[in-house]
Amino acid sequence: MSKIFCIPGIFFIGAALVLLFLSSVSLPYLPALDVARSKFGSGVIETDAQGMTELRLGVWAYCFYNEDLDRTCTTATHAYNLAISNEAKTASVTIGSSWTRGLAVHPVATGVAFVAFLLSLSLHHAVTFVATLFAFLASVLSLIAFALDIALFVYLKHQVNKLPNVQAKTTIGNGFWLTFVSFLLLILGGATVCLGRRHRTKRTEAATAYPTETPAVDAPPPNISEKKPFWAKFRKN
Repeated sequence: MSKIFCIPGIFFIGAALVLLFLSSVSLPYLPALDVARSKFGSGVIETDAQGMTELRLGVWAYCFYNEDLDRTCTTATHAYNLAISNEAKTASVTIGSSWTRGLAVHPVATGVAFVAFLLSLSLHHAVTFVATLFAFLASVLSLIAFALDIALFVYLKHQVNKLPNVQAKTTIGNGFWLTFVSFLLLILGGATVCLGRRHRTKRTEAATAYPTETPAVDAPPPNISEKKPFWAKFRKN
């Protein structure tokens, strides 16, 4: 019966692990899995680079597209920064490294989720308890990563809207949603593994509290006193 809980728990944690891994790879290796993106209706240029019509921010790098839809991505690095300006170069905004440095929590959450997945494969009570703890820890880290994704999205939208004569539309990227779904799956996975462990514990305690009854040994028949003769009734004490 406990497998009813454990098997879905393993599936949830495994699915969350895959999604977290994909969101951690992100740009420049998986351009479709960005955190946030901005599309520009009029010309915007990156500092010391050509004009662009779309900008995508990832965990390790950012990519931009020109009018011919040619993609250019920066080298993967931790805590990248970028500056963009309008076509006339009368105003510019910057996305500093302080807004991208915390994105490195994505691979950290992936590593913790991987440990939780391995531990969830065990049927030992103590190991499944530790698997539950790691699953919940990974969910907390995923929640932190999701909060940082939200902060980056809001800040990018605020910055590009400051550029004059620029029509910008900032939206959430695919990697953003992967992190959110991973958080939900880790919560479900940790809860179901915990329920499976509790069910096995109760079943073990029930088996210990009610042991199998052993057949009773036949007791010897009670002693039957010998029949006294009738004259013994008249014997004086």
